[in-house]
Amino acid sequence: MLLRSVVLASALFAVPLNVIGAPLTPEQATAQLYTALRTDPERLTLFLRQFPKGADLHNHLVGAIYAESYLKWAAQDGLCVNTETNSILPNACTKPEQQSQLPATALPHNATTTTAMIDALSMRDFVPTAQDRSGHDHFFATFDKFAALTSKHSGDSLAEALDRAANEHITYLELMVSPALGQLIAAGGKHPLEDENFQAAIANLQKDLPNLLQAVKQETDDMEARANTLLQCGTPQAHPGCHVTVRYLYQTVRVLPPPAVFSQLYTGYNVVQADPRFVGLNFVAPEDNTIAMRDYDLHMRMFKTLGALYPDVKLSLHAGELVPGLVPPEGLEHHIEAAVNVAGAKRIGHGIDIIWEKNAPTLLQTMAKNNILVEINLTSNDLILNVKGKEHPFALYWRAGVPLALSTDDEGVSRADLTQDYYRAATTWPLTYQELKTLSRNGLTYAFLPGASLWQHGTLTPACTQKASTTCTNFLKNSDKARLQMTLENKFSAFEESVTKNRLFKNDKGFVNTTPASAP
Repeated sequence: MLLRSVVLASALFAVPLNVIGAPLTPEQATAQLYTALRTDPERLTLFLRQFPKGADLHNHLVGAIYAESYLKWAAQDGLCVNTETNSILPNACTKPEQQSQLPATALPHNATTTTAMIDALSMRDFVPTAQDRSGHDHFFATFDKFAALTSKHSGDSLAEALDRAANEHITYLELMVSPALGQLIAAGGKHPLEDENFQAAIANLQKDLPNLLQAVKQETDDMEARANTLLQCGTPQAHPGCHVTVRYLYQTVRVLPPPAVFSQLYTGYNVVQADPRFVGLNFVAPEDNTIAMRDYDLHMRMFKTLGALYPDVKLSLHAGELVPGLVPPEGLEHHIEAAVNVAGAKRIGHGIDIIWEKNAPTLLQTMAKNNILVEINLTSNDLILNVKGKEHPFALYWRAGVPLALSTDDEGVSRADLTQDYYRAATTWPLTYQELKTLSRNGLTYAFLPGASLWQHGTLTPACTQKASTTCTNFLKNSDKARLQMTLENKFSAFEESVTKNRLFKNDKGFVNTTPASAP
């Protein structure tokens, strides 16, 4: 399988394996160092923070932003906060005499209220109460509390996400965004969907499509222009975030009436066709929601119909973000299978309920054979679903040969970055250094970027056996994906040269030589 075989490919960038007495290559020395650091939490964290990470493929932009930023923007906009609900209001304070209303500009002078707001807008210090019963409910409730700011400050959000990614040594972000979402939903409200007559719905929506596409484009243009201004891209003062490549998945909301869901999906497919900044679609909102559960199979049939019309549009679907007790047993039996075999998803987000799927062994074989990647969100699954440590199906997917990549989901709400998820993975199972590199490489191998991959069936493409050759140069020119993959390989080389010379990672006798870790 590609997941397993790609581990071996890194040797193509190193000198042949050392013989007894020969010096270690930087990659071998780094692997030895990493093994020694696995019992040293502080230095392991420092190591992983510098470790090159190929991509974050499962990242909701609105959830990537820290509460402190939302509160800062609320103050800039002159908005009010409700201190009873701990939410940001879409307007200035209209009744300042009411104790429940406070101008956001007053928060810096009110530590108690600021602390309560940050806790309400994120998972920080969450403790269940009678009114706030679970991590699941608290997590999903945060989004409405800062919703008043997300559209206006999408450019500020993009700039923040890109700079944070650069600081995490992430090469590529595939962000989930929903420009002009309200207009897409409203279009569905004008055109009823009867008896799954999708063709009639398409015909009705076609006259609205040009305006919808223009609205999506305009909002995306404005978002990127604002981010570029804040990051000072193209100037000598350019922020590190300017060097992170970003593309978008159009995210649609599934907890709405069928006509509104279909109008989002139909427009979303056309957005991907029309705008190269958008490389695929996704589906969002709690999977256990009553409407999402009731209409799940209908939604998969919508994807199937539109996928036949737009076969080049790729899907990454939230599926299996469920555990026993959250829904009845039958609700756990087929969501991942339907996303793969009916909707045609190329990637699965979360995939937690795999062991409760009715045909799990066969499904795992299908996913491994067809290279259906699972976007693994360790911190998110812990905070929302209480799936901790080895309870997570990471090792099951790995043993089955299903490709995996680590991602953050909602970094700002969870208040946990990609390094922390790498740390969880590295120490839970545990992983070897080569397996860490596989997870990092998979982020780019399975990204929805256009172009041929640098890796072919787990080995380097013949065109780039010699990295400096004309054939490799020409190959990279014709592939966005391969160029970023080569960038990652160069980052690995620089990292391995640097980290093995860093005195922080040495003891008095040099690097500690220990037995390599076993696979998960």
